[in-house]
Amino acid sequence: MKLLVVDVGNTSTAMGVWTDGRVSRAVHCDGSFDEAAARFDALAGAAKGAAGVAYASVVPRLDSKWRAHAKRRGLGFVAVGHRLVKAPRLDYRTPGTIGADRLADAAGAVARYGAPVLIMDFGTALTAAVVTPDGIWRGGVIAPGFPLMRDYLFERTAKLPHMKLPRGKEPKIGRSTLEAMKFGAMVGYRGMVREIVGTLKRNFGCAFRLVATGGFAREATKGLGMDFTVDPTLTLYGTGLLCSQEF
Repeated sequence: MKLLVVDVGNTSTAMGVWTDGRVSRAVHCDGSFDEAAARFDALAGAAKGAAGVAYASVVPRLDSKWRAHAKRRGLGFVAVGHRLVKAPRLDYRTPGTIGADRLADAAGAVARYGAPVLIMDFGTALTAAVVTPDGIWRGGVIAPGFPLMRDYLFERTAKLPHMKLPRGKEPKIGRSTLEAMKFGAMVGYRGMVREIVGTLKRNFGCAFRLVATGGFAREATKGLGMDFTVDPTLTLYGTGLLCSQEF
C-alpha cells in the first residue's frame, strides 16, 4: 500500500510517501499552508498510485484545509486519532486529548523498536512518551522546545535579541549577549533532557530504549552522553502505520 503522509506541526509541516511501512521522499516546509500544499502537490505528482492521505496534525485550524485539498485531488483522507491505536495500549485518563504526533510517535516506535521505549520528540515543544515492557503507553511529558525558549526570551525582555536557533557547539562561556543566550539554551536544554530521562527511568525502574525524533532531535541530543537513536521519519512512519488500516 502507498500513502501520502502529512505531519502538520506548529513550526513546520513534514510530508513523505509511505509504502508498505517504508518512508521515502520526506520533505519539510516551514512556510504557509499554500506553500506546504504546493510541496504536497509536487510529492503527489511524483508518487503515482497513492491510496490516499494519512494525516497527523497539532494545528486544528488547518485540518479542514488539508481535508479539502486531498478531496480536490481525489484522495481519501484518514486522520490519526486515539481510536486507531492498537499498540501500544493507552493508559491515559483522556486519550482523546493526546496529540496526533505523540500517538504516531508511540505507534511507530513500538513497531520499529519494541518495548520498553522512551520517545522524545524535539519540535516546537519537547514531548516525551513512555511505553513500558508490557506494551502499555503510560503517559508522557510536555516541556518547552528550542523555538519556545528562544521566542519567549525575545518577547518578554526589552533588550535581548531574537536569537537564531543554536547549532553546533556551545561557547565555553558567554562573552556576548548572543553567546550567553546560546550557552543558556544549549546547556540548559540538555540539562532538562537529562533530568526528564533520569526521572522517568527512576519512576518506572526501567532501562528504556531511547528514541529521538523531530526537527531539532539531532542537535539536541549531541553532547548528551546518552544512547539515543535519532529517527527523523518516525512520526511520518507512525502516521502511515496507524492510518493504513483504514484504507
